[in-house]
Parts: sequence; structure tokens; C-alpha cells
Amino acid sequence: MLVKTFGSAVFGIDATTITIEVDVTKGIKFMLVGLPDSAVKESQQRIESALRLNGFKWPKYKIIINMAPADIRKEGSAYDLPLAAGVLAASKQIDANKLKKYVLMGELSLDGTLQPLKGVLPIAINARKEEFEGLILPKQNAREAAVVDRLKVYGAENIKDVIDFLNDESDLEPTIVDTRAEFYATANNNALDFSDVKGQENVKRALEIAAAGGHNIILVGPPGSGKTMLAKRIPTILPPFTLKEALETTKIHSVAGKINKETSLMTQRPFRSPHHTISDVALVGGGNYPQPGEISLAHNGVLFLDELPEFKRTVLEVMRQPLEDRNITISRAKFSVEYPSSFMLIASMNPCPCGYYNHPSKDCVCGPGVVQKYLNKISGPLLDRIDIHLEVVPVPFKKLTEMESSENSETVRERVLIARKIQDQRFVGNKGIYSNAQMSSRLIRKYVVLDETSHELIKNAMDRLGLSARAYDRILKVSRTIADLEGNENVLADHLSEAIHYRSLDRENWGG
Repeated sequence: MLVKTFGSAVFGIDATTITIEVDVTKGIKFMLVGLPDSAVKESQQRIESALRLNGFKWPKYKIIINMAPADIRKEGSAYDLPLAAGVLAASKQIDANKLKKYVLMGELSLDGTLQPLKGVLPIAINARKEEFEGLILPKQNAREAAVVDRLKVYGAENIKDVIDFLNDESDLEPTIVDTRAEFYATANNNALDFSDVKGQENVKRALEIAAAGGHNIILVGPPGSGKTMLAKRIPTILPPFTLKEALETTKIHSVAGKINKETSLMTQRPFRSPHHTISDVALVGGGNYPQPGEISLAHNGVLFLDELPEFKRTVLEVMRQPLEDRNITISRAKFSVEYPSSFMLIASMNPCPCGYYNHPSKDCVCGPGVVQKYLNKISGPLLDRIDIHLEVVPVPFKKLTEMESSENSETVRERVLIARKIQDQRFVGNKGIYSNAQMSSRLIRKYVVLDETSHELIKNAMDRLGLSARAYDRILKVSRTIADLEGNENVLADHLSEAIHYRSLDRENWGG
């Protein structure tokens, strides 16, 4: 008897329906075809044990299973459940009528317990798109899948629960999540706040500009000056997630297996802070079976690289293209996958190996040329892609002990939101452009028109600092954001002057 069940395969952040055809006929051979990997091929032993321990029999006949489309590689152990259901239905041990209505996914333990899987959200979205009635999967993944509306999601603990449901002998309770209510209830639950930071008003100003325009920023200062503390609070002043952004980001984390069973939807912008020993593949994504890297996990959020010069040169250089294109394509001989990577880069570093170059009270012990050599670990092209360069000085004791609290994140975020609203209106006809940092050269010429004074100012700065053409564009983008924060339609000399100040780490001006 030939029976069809349905599973799903995830490529990139999208899923494809897999049709599993099971034919049980006379003979004694077991054949599994359709480009399965080792984990799928090993499913026979898991399924056979799970069925036996739950009162069912592995058919003593010839079993042929085809996983279509046959030219797509099937990876992982999550196909155990649809394969088991297909074998039982084809051998007439369960009713096959319901199988065409549902997508089934889940790994089986030897006792039939269902183990959680990765990539549930893309699978659920694809199941709804393909007009399946529902999705049956491990109970641990049910809340994650239930954020997709107009799809019945059933979480099961054991294969016996699934079989009884398919035979109409018992019901599985559908998992229901009020996506919007849950999203808005936790969207502003931030444990950190800008008011925790004492002093550093000039740094807070620069971070506000960076958040308002989506600009990349590098903080340079001695140990203990507050670089990491400030960076961790940047998500609290960024605009809150939209529901669309939350779903897109949750899909990426779902594919990477980063969603726990208590979470249905990410409501806070991600803040990723990889250690400097990270490999280039772990940062941008890849592997034999490509997975999203840190830059994709930081999509719609912040990627914080602490102690930037300590990262391997190759690791930093692979970021250059994603910083410009805001996506990363991972190519293999037979296929390629694309992951979004629209993130805000925040980097920090000491000014020199000892950490005390330009320190107001401590002497730097680094030898001649060492400071410049330390900065040279960061290539010019990468430094050009960072819009704002800022020195962070230690906070004086008087400021540390002040009882008066500074501005909180909510107050700063309100100004950021006003500036972002101006940008939304400005770029309404430009697909994929949402902030000043994303402006192309054509858009810069259109929206940043300099008067004669401003033109002369930036000309002098270019000559004196030896800035590149890309740095010139960055200055204009930052000045546009400063003007937006002040509610000015035109970019003035004051805005341009402040933006030029934020290029203070360009090579000719740093390290002697």
C-alpha cells in the first residue's frame, strides 16, 4: 500500500515541503531514497524501537521510502515522526485519512518520546502557505510554531499521542498564542537603562546619533572607562521591534536552535557579543550544512565586538561585504543560502596594548610606533565602514559619586523615534532603505545639500585628515542624522562639524 506523509526541510530561513512516499509490499528489504543524510538513514533503528515499545510492529515486508523532491538533501533526525507515521499507515496499522492534512516533524527517542527540533517557525510559516490544516511536532516547540496564525499547532510528548490523534482515539490540545498581546506585553521590558551610566555625556550623545541613524560606531578608551556598559545599553534606545521585524529575527534564531521552549516570539532587539576567539565561519555563518552566524543572529539588533584588534584579521575582513549589503550569501557546490544581516555594529578597543595612551592620569608604557601598529590591526576599509569613531575617557570620581540621575533610556528613545519617523517619510519610496546609514551615494546627493560654508568645511577636513571617499559619505550620513535629531530640513555647518569630529580616529590623526 502506498501512503504519503508530509515533512519540511529548512534552507536558509525558509522551509520547503517534503513529501514522504511509503510503499509496503511483499519482500524483506528496506530502502530509503531521496538524498537522505546519515541521521535520516539511521532513523530505521529509532523508529523500530519506538514502535515496538508502544505496542506496534515494524512490518516484515519490503519497505520503500522516497523523500521528494529527491534532489534536495534531507538532513537531521526530525523526519523520524513522518517516516514512522508513513510506515504505520502503509502497513495498515493506523488510519491514513488524516495524514494529508498535517505536516509532521520530530525526532524519536527509542521509547517513542519526541525530541525538540530546530527551524520550527519557518516550517510553520511554510505549512500555512501550503494550506495544510495543521502542524504536529514536539511539545517543546509548540509555542514557537503557534505564533503563526490560521494554522493549528499540536504539541505531542510521545508517538503514541500522535498515533491516537491520527486514529481519532484521542485529541491533542492545540497550542494557542496571542501573538500581538504577547509581543506588546514584553516589548519594553529592558533590564538595563542609560540612567545607570554616570557622566560620559559626549559618548551618550554619539550613541544617540548612532541609534537615530542606524550608524556603526567604535569606542576607543582605556580599561574601565565604561565602553562595554554603554554598548550593552544601546538596544534600550533603539526603536522597539515592529511585529514584522520580530518575526524575521525569530526565524533566524529558530533556524539556529536558539529559541527555548518558554519563548514564542522575540520581543527585544538582539544583542550579540561574540568572544574575540571566534572563527570567520562562526561570525558570518557557514559549515558543511550552513547555519546562520553571529552577524545574522544580530539581524535587526546590535553586534558588539569587544577588543576589536584582538579578533583575527580574517574574521574582521569577512564582515566588510555584509556591512555594505546587509545580507550574507553562503555558497556551496550544489546550492547557496542567503541570511539577512542588517545589524548595527558597535566595536570597542583599548587605544594601545597597555591601554593607557592619551589617559589623563596614567602613563602609556608602549614603545614608539606601537600605538599605530596596534590600530593597524584594523584595516582601513573596515574602519571606513564605521561611521562614528569616538574616544571614551575615564569618568572622574566626582561624577561617579553624584546622586543626581541622568537621562533614562525612554527619554533618549523618544528623540530617536522622532528622527526615525523623519527618515521613514524621507525614504518611503526607496525599497530596503529605512535609515540614513543605508543611503546610497545617489540618495546622499539628494538629501544632503551643502551650502558654501559647509562645502569649504568638509573640503578642509578631507585634506587635513586624509579621508577616503567612503569616509566622506559617512560624514554626510551622520550630519544628516544630526540635522534630523534637531528637526532641521537642511544640513548646516554645525551638523557637519560635529560629524567630522566623529572621524577622529582616521589614521593620519591617531597614534602620532
